[in-house]
Amino acid sequence: MSDTKARVEELYSILHGMPELGLKEIKTAAFLAEQLTKAGYEVQTGVGGTGVIGVMRGDAPGPVLALRADMDALHHIVNGIECAIHSCGHDAHSAMVLCVAEQAAKRKIAAGTLKILFQPAEETLQGAQGVIDAGAINDVDAIVGIHLRPGQEAKRGQATPALYHGASYIMETTIEGVTAHGARPHLGVNAIDAAAAVVNAINAIHMNPVVPTSIKVTKLHAGGAALNAIPDKAELAMDIRSQDNGLMEELLKRAERAIENAAASVGAKAVTKVKGGVPAAEYSEEIVELAREAIVAVLGKEGLLPPITTPGGEDFHFFVKRKPSIKAGYIGLGCNLSPGLHHPEMKFDTGALIDGVNILLYIVNKMVGLKS
Repeated sequence: MSDTKARVEELYSILHGMPELGLKEIKTAAFLAEQLTKAGYEVQTGVGGTGVIGVMRGDAPGPVLALRADMDALHHIVNGIECAIHSCGHDAHSAMVLCVAEQAAKRKIAAGTLKILFQPAEETLQGAQGVIDAGAINDVDAIVGIHLRPGQEAKRGQATPALYHGASYIMETTIEGVTAHGARPHLGVNAIDAAAAVVNAINAIHMNPVVPTSIKVTKLHAGGAALNAIPDKAELAMDIRSQDNGLMEELLKRAERAIENAAASVGAKAVTKVKGGVPAAEYSEEIVELAREAIVAVLGKEGLLPPITTPGGEDFHFFVKRKPSIKAGYIGLGCNLSPGLHHPEMKFDTGALIDGVNILLYIVNKMVGLKS
């Protein structure tokens, strides 16, 4: 146990010292691939850009279990200097999954296949879809992820078997009016008037209050240098969130109609597009129950938290969206993390890393069996 604890903390220290942005994880990917190769895995690199896959097969038929960890760091500006910092814990996730991979390789798996998936570009929401397009989950029956949680959600010695992220999308709208002199506004169509109508229309959308859902305008730009001219263009952006994928689809449709009609009410035209986003979490109860069992086995009943719902997004959920038959689970690990995720000075208790390793090892053992 002490050797494994030291190893996962060593791996974390190495990965923490090489932060790289999404699809630029060159050193990170090379290091992970090298370690998997040393452990005896069949290794594939350049998956979905910079992703790395390691495969180990058992002697008997069985399920294909994938352990997924994200690799990328975040872009920050500190003291006026741009830099990459691991402020979301992806270095910790990769360290835990790599350590599990090494332990599983030493003990060998009894049946099925263990697939280790190091995914790039989670923060830019490109990575999961990239590795999916590359065929990374074509043969996968079940996939499990893990993420450090802020101290407000979980303390050291605690974990949740299911972290329910919400669907999160960005919608952008360009409003086209007609420019005119400020002295003759009747000859133009004021794009700002249309934008104001759009904001009111967005705020008037009401969805089922039982399900946490929100839509709000987060950008509004209009007008130019000539303050005595009727502006003919306005640009808006909306942050849209829902804990339910079906409700999100309905909300996107209603928002598009509301924007189009609001702009038309003052004679303007609106062109709207969904820029991008992620679906809400959908998990297999079988995997969630196994995660509960693993957490209790490692941390005791007092360490088991109920499922946690968060409006934050995570591209892990594209795995289920793109392959509905896959059984997915996503664990939230307490580690006394502060002051919060995505903060450039984020810190956590690295002693919690061994907890994550042991939880994942328990799941691996239950699904594909460890020989010793």
